[in-house]
Amino acid sequence: MMLAVVVLARTRNLFAVVVLSGLYSFLMATVMVALDAVDVAMTEAAVGAGISTVLLLGALHLCRSEEAKPAHKPWLPLAVTVATGLVLVYGTWDLPAFSDPEAPIHHHVAPRYLEEGPRETGVPNVVTAVLASYRGFDTLGETTVVFTAGAGIIALLRRRRTTADKETP
Repeated sequence: MMLAVVVLARTRNLFAVVVLSGLYSFLMATVMVALDAVDVAMTEAAVGAGISTVLLLGALHLCRSEEAKPAHKPWLPLAVTVATGLVLVYGTWDLPAFSDPEAPIHHHVAPRYLEEGPRETGVPNVVTAVLASYRGFDTLGETTVVFTAGAGIIALLRRRRTTADKETP
């Protein structure tokens, strides 16, 4: 995965960048499966490797296939990125160990969902109750973002086609 990130940062061909981004998302989905987060893996595969790749290819259709060279060295964005990465690593120091049975989530959130979920939501499956009821607004927001991006791409493609039709006699 680090190799994919380095190649993504160095590549100037935008089609290759879009394909590598889809590959990177697919690799992230496999990591999520290895971490037993199958729902996150399915979302990453569908949104990251699927619809995002299609939307980026649609956007690439509207622009050039080569990225322009930067006017100056990108030291400030690199410094901001490294600083952000260090802050994120610092933020993980207090997290409990992976699959720690004494983690706070196993004492507060998970037992509540397992015990109260079917009664509160009326859904007998706990996973469905969490995804559809407790996280329903989150799912609605994600769906709205993807729908809006798709509508924007369609609007841009229709505008370009209309302009091309007027130019041809």
